[in-house]
Amino acid sequence: MDAARISADIAACRLCAGRFAATATAHAPRPVVWFRPEARLLIAGQAPGARVHASGRPFTDPSGDRLRDWTGLAPGDFYDRARVAIVPMAFCFPGYDAKGADLPPPPLCAQTWRAGVMAALPGLRLRLLVGGAAIRWHLGLGNVTAAVADWRTHAAGGIFPLPHPSWRNTAWIKRNPWFAAELLPALRAAVNKVMADADPA
Repeated sequence: MDAARISADIAACRLCAGRFAATATAHAPRPVVWFRPEARLLIAGQAPGARVHASGRPFTDPSGDRLRDWTGLAPGDFYDRARVAIVPMAFCFPGYDAKGADLPPPPLCAQTWRAGVMAALPGLRLRLLVGGAAIRWHLGLGNVTAAVADWRTHAAGGIFPLPHPSWRNTAWIKRNPWFAAELLPALRAAVNKVMADADPA
């Protein structure tokens, strides 16, 4: 399936309408689709949050600000679909539970769409796996800290596993100073290279 067709099908998806209606937010599906077939950089996230659900644009929240800082990408480059594919593990905001906590990405979304999306992105040169769900799907690894700590091994294959840039992980970042001192400079260099090498169509 080509990228235009699968993008349209995802945008029209309502598989989780009943699931979302039963959450504390009682919201309707709003898939956030952000990729084109010529993309060279994949940002594989978790799922849209409430702000992204409202904006229809990925990472329009403090997590996005932190991720752009990590990658060194200005907003114009970050949102350039000719070079960057932003493909979360679930395309819709999963909602909150009764205590106001984020619900996890529904596995049904990745089961339904992810293999097709990856097949529609043949030119990827660099993959950023942001958070546990993306790391599990792409690498088959369940321990985020271990995966990120072994970043040099993964980077050799064009993959950077990353913790989620949520404020909830600020303490993790402080406990692991090598992340900012060693991983982030290498990440920015790799992102800069792939962005410079890619010629938007």
